[in-house]
Amino acid sequence: MGKPHSQRPRRAARHVFLAAAALLAGCASYAPRPLPSRIAQPSNVGDIRVDAARMPLASLRTHRFDPSDGLDMDEVAMLSVANNPQLRAARDAVGVARAQAYAAGLLPDPQLGVTRDVPTNGGPGNTSAFSLGLSEDVSALLTRSVARSAAEAHAREVHLNLLWQEWQVVSQARLLFVRNLEQERLLRLLQENRELFAARYRRARAALREGNATIQAASADLVALQGVERQIAELERQIEHNRLQLNLLLGLAAGTKLHLVGGVALPPLDAARIRAELPQLAMRRPDLLALRAGYESQEQRFRQAVLGQFPALNVGLTHARDTSDIYTLGIGITLTLPIFNGNRGNIAIERATRRRLYDEYRARLQAADSEVRGILIDQRLLHVQLEGAERSIAELERVAAGAGAAYRAGNLSELEYVNLRAGLLAKRIEAVTLEQNLLEQRVALQTLVGTELPVKNKLDGTRK
Repeated sequence: MGKPHSQRPRRAARHVFLAAAALLAGCASYAPRPLPSRIAQPSNVGDIRVDAARMPLASLRTHRFDPSDGLDMDEVAMLSVANNPQLRAARDAVGVARAQAYAAGLLPDPQLGVTRDVPTNGGPGNTSAFSLGLSEDVSALLTRSVARSAAEAHAREVHLNLLWQEWQVVSQARLLFVRNLEQERLLRLLQENRELFAARYRRARAALREGNATIQAASADLVALQGVERQIAELERQIEHNRLQLNLLLGLAAGTKLHLVGGVALPPLDAARIRAELPQLAMRRPDLLALRAGYESQEQRFRQAVLGQFPALNVGLTHARDTSDIYTLGIGITLTLPIFNGNRGNIAIERATRRRLYDEYRARLQAADSEVRGILIDQRLLHVQLEGAERSIAELERVAAGAGAAYRAGNLSELEYVNLRAGLLAKRIEAVTLEQNLLEQRVALQTLVGTELPVKNKLDGTRK
């Protein structure tokens, strides 16, 4: 009868070994992934795949992407979402958050303990002793649902932050497109101004050689010409910097030449409708939704800390045999006594963190409202300035048309005619600068409100 008893621990050990082998067979494996020494950036836009269905904004999801005929503002925005390097890293962070949510939902593994004792001194009836125990952390089971809820809310927060980052990249792409468009217009005007002053300086220099002009007059014309050339050189540097920033944003090689096409309209905004929809920002803007998800995650962490103040419970079963060949079956309970700690420190931390997130959300919500209202005020003032500049341009063009005829007839001096033309070009440059400011603000405003901007029809004032 003793032989079967002596084989029990061996069978138990064999079962433990087989179970461990089965568990190890399902484990993940490791493979190193070395970092690259350099990254080959694409230089051909046609090589980049753009999936319109994955765009963060509805207006982009319905826009056709075809770089063969050039890139308009929406196509530049779509390309930025598809190929921006920072967005790729942000999408990896979403994967990490989802993995954390998956890990938080897993059940805690039970603990298995096996011991064997061999008598070191002989004696009648002595045999080897063993102990086999299985235990489980009951406290982890009780807080599992709260931990999983916190991790899932955090995963939503990270996803919404990614969406907001995509909105920001779209806004930056549109902003760089607008700057490129307006700076090219401004460069053409400055080049026209340079031709005007260059022609004037050539005539002044010829007159100086013939003794029909003073050196002071020729010098003044040269200074004016050099001032325009300095403006052109500075603007060309800004244009190249703008192109470099756009290529960087789109994940393209620095020397890539983009063919940008199309323009941007400036219809009057329906400011009243935008202000009326401001209360909906909290339910539309990804950054505000992300803060709400983060607050929900913190609520669950706070709740988990409160549950952690109760005694931690660990329950286990044991099967053992002593050296006198007596078998026992027992149950063990380990209980933490919350006398000195009681998780009070973690509760205080989580409560204070929740308060901080609450105040951060309120501040962001208030700032979102103020930013939109501030831009609407600036838009109105800039529109007034632009309309005034356009009226001045129309008047100067009318005067310049008559002045040209008078100059050719010899009834107007060259100096007066050139000064008039220079004043007209300066006013056109002012109008382009105002228009650029208006367009850049509208790009920012569209990002802040999270939807297409409602506009009015110029003829009848109806909304669109």
